Amino acid sequence: MPDLLEELWPPYGLKISCGPLTLSPVQDGDFLALDRLVQSGVHDPNRMPFFVPWTDGEAEDVRLRLLQYHWSQRAAMKPESWALETAVRFDGVIVGCQAIKTKDYRVTRTGETGSWLGLEHHGKGIGTLMRQVICAFMFDHMDAAEVTSAAFTDNPASLAVSRKVGYRDNGTDRVERRDDELAINQRLVLTPDSFVRPEYELTVQGLAPFRKLLGLDRTTSAGPNVRG
Repeated sequence: MPDLLEELWPPYGLKISCGPLTLSPVQDGDFLALDRLVQSGVHDPNRMPFFVPWTDGEAEDVRLRLLQYHWSQRAAMKPESWALETAVRFDGVIVGCQAIKTKDYRVTRTGETGSWLGLEHHGKGIGTLMRQVICAFMFDHMDAAEVTSAAFTDNPASLAVSRKVGYRDNGTDRVERRDDELAINQRLVLTPDSFVRPEYELTVQGLAPFRKLLGLDRTTSAGPNVRG
């Protein structure tokens, strides 16, 4: 019989460390800290940086949306379609979330990044580092061929992070953001040759069981700082 929670659910054993920053899949114990961050503000309320405006509404609605979203993504994880939603800790303190979402990954070897950071932690370089870390993890340990992202053209901070990391423009879409509000969505793509790597070295724990859960155990990911 399993003795540890990560033996029941392998993503819980995954931990990606890089200097002062760590990424680990969101667990129920993280929700209080994440809720406090969201209620304290994630962005200027007069602007909407997200494709799905999940931060709009009363505090109780936003809180319920946050929890239900993470539960749903966890429950839906399977080799054919999955999202890795991680809590970001900087010097041990939860500061936001970093995600990558994909479909048919065993064939496509591509996924889309998404993230949010508590407003109090903006402007400190954390957003850039957390994006570098998830991309390094995907390229070095998950066999990714490319990583995509997107941001509205009126969100220069997010676009600046993408370009610091090495993403290139990949076309635009005209979309409805809030009710009856037009926005231009800038698509972006990152490949290993253009990737600007983080200053610190990555260490990954719990990789082998995670890869097995996603049907990637038939291929190996080499590296001196990988612990299964």
